[in-house]
Amino acid sequence: MSFKMASSPHQRVKRTTGQVMRLVIYAGIPGLALQTWFFGYGALIHFAIAALTVIVTEAAILEMRKKNFETAIKDSSALLTAFLIAICIPPFAPWWITVIGSFFAIAIVKQLYGGLGFNLFNPAMAAYVMLLVSFPVQMSTWAIPQEMSQFPQSFSDSFSIIFTGFSAEGYSIEQLRTHIDGYTLATPLDAVKTAVSQGMTVQESFQGAIFEKGLGVGWFWINAAYLLGGLLLLKLKVINWHIPGGVIAGISVVSLIMYLTDDGLYTSPMFHLFSGGLMMGAFFIATDPVSASTTNRGRFIFGFGIGLWTYIIRTWGGYPDAIAFAVLIMNMAVPLIDYYTQPRTYGHRSGHNKAIKAKDSDKQSGS
Repeated sequence: MSFKMASSPHQRVKRTTGQVMRLVIYAGIPGLALQTWFFGYGALIHFAIAALTVIVTEAAILEMRKKNFETAIKDSSALLTAFLIAICIPPFAPWWITVIGSFFAIAIVKQLYGGLGFNLFNPAMAAYVMLLVSFPVQMSTWAIPQEMSQFPQSFSDSFSIIFTGFSAEGYSIEQLRTHIDGYTLATPLDAVKTAVSQGMTVQESFQGAIFEKGLGVGWFWINAAYLLGGLLLLKLKVINWHIPGGVIAGISVVSLIMYLTDDGLYTSPMFHLFSGGLMMGAFFIATDPVSASTTNRGRFIFGFGIGLWTYIIRTWGGYPDAIAFAVLIMNMAVPLIDYYTQPRTYGHRSGHNKAIKAKDSDKQSGS
């Protein structure tokens, strides 16, 4: 037997960038599967479109830059970006929305800054916000759960909707978003926001068909699936707990305070945690190692800020789900957070210790 010695850091599990990116995608499969179960095959089709777009875009740009595009594409970072874009885009969105967003994420947000490791913002979230601001109608056409739809969609229906705007049987998007009782449903976050703005209480808004026991039909299970995938990433040490813990703590604390203040006007922490893209954002987006903070204390502050901004924009802003805006806002704050949370160098004396030593020196010289 031989005893090997090595200097720190002592890393027990060594993974390449490609392995890490693929593990994140694998962990997101349960969430994608439930999105498909509740809202049809749109997410899968958009993922295929986004994957093709990001690979072609990255290969073309790297070729123009005289870089080895095969190595860069094998790291699967572009594929992860495609995955995140696909699960954020409404399943009824037209195909060109995905193409524009995917191209923007790779060409502008990633490669314009120098490629992987140099981008200031999360590419998928920057692309999502660009699409949401530029094409609000297409980006707000979320489907209703299949079990509540008057016209459930098959794979061919989803494919036809994305490329033509109509199902294989000729139904329009508005018809497909119609409840079996004949009225159009909104997402849970949008339904609550609209109801409160019209003078209704939160409890009254929960009487809508889209809600079940105070939580959105389908959305609770989707968030639970992404939470499960996130816990798997934690167990495999692909990510650490500080950022997702900060996100969950940030939105939980402020939502609990507001809920205890007036439960007729503000929803509970449980509703915020399991609505929209909160869990997906906490574990799969905010943990991007390139655009997030680099210190453990800074990561928690970064995550807490995302949770806080998500609640603020959801409650008082113009967008029902705000995880993308919150991530970009905190991306801009990363240099400041890192500056004030960098650990002190070993052996470095603090300013207080220096002052004490200088004072002692003065006393000795005076004596």
